[in-house]
Amino acid sequence: MADTAPVADLTGWRSTAFSFAGLTHDCFEKGEGPGVVLVPEIPGVTPEVLGLGEHLVSEGFTVVIPSLFGSPGRRDTTAHTLLVFARVCVSAEFRALALRSSRPVADYLRALARDLAARTPAPGVGVIGMCFTGGFALAAAVDEVVLAPVLSQPSVPLPLTAAHRADPGLSPDELEQITDRTKNAGLCVLGLRFSEDRLAPAERFTALRERLGSAFECIELDSSPGNSTGFGRSAHSVLTREVREVEGHPAYRAREEVVAFLNRRLRP
Repeated sequence: MADTAPVADLTGWRSTAFSFAGLTHDCFEKGEGPGVVLVPEIPGVTPEVLGLGEHLVSEGFTVVIPSLFGSPGRRDTTAHTLLVFARVCVSAEFRALALRSSRPVADYLRALARDLAARTPAPGVGVIGMCFTGGFALAAAVDEVVLAPVLSQPSVPLPLTAAHRADPGLSPDELEQITDRTKNAGLCVLGLRFSEDRLAPAERFTALRERLGSAFECIELDSSPGNSTGFGRSAHSVLTREVREVEGHPAYRAREEVVAFLNRRLRP
């Protein structure tokens, strides 16, 4: 039986294809003001990702969402998510298992960030990556136009071994360039995760703290057993949860801290 999951309303989002170095993806853009590249989590540009994009637009940002995988606007189902996950895990564009590796999608996102920066009023842009794409936001910060990289529950490389869990998802050269930017150009990086999230392991954030020092700002939401927020050990997505709309809730505050970070970096 065919999957008949409904499609979200993309009304108001301008769709264009953006190409770089042999990669072409549809990109959805909306808003005015400083630019933010919002890189979706698996399975793609879901209603939840669009909801986060709409919130950023309402906060005065120009948001571009590249559709790197999945079907834009399609609602999440378990079967669809597993299918997309299986496809991207074996894709050379993402190199989901590679250690200390550069990834072609990072070059694409840097080019997209440069294009957005050239069309928006701020001195640079923000890049938000989530889950499978979390680390790609950091890799994009090799380019000087990326002033506000946000890593939400970064899970690549997939945390199969101790080495994978501590790997930030970059090549040594990319990590060196980003470290240099934090020391000499004032770059700051924001990371978010749930405390018990094994897909975005604590070792990865520890390694980034050791390398970037105070330039790595971290928000960890408590998902330990018995916490008062209702989060369980399986909690993973930070910025696209339904509770993001409940004022005062930790996930709501985390999203607002991301907005504040973008404002500090893009509206000096």
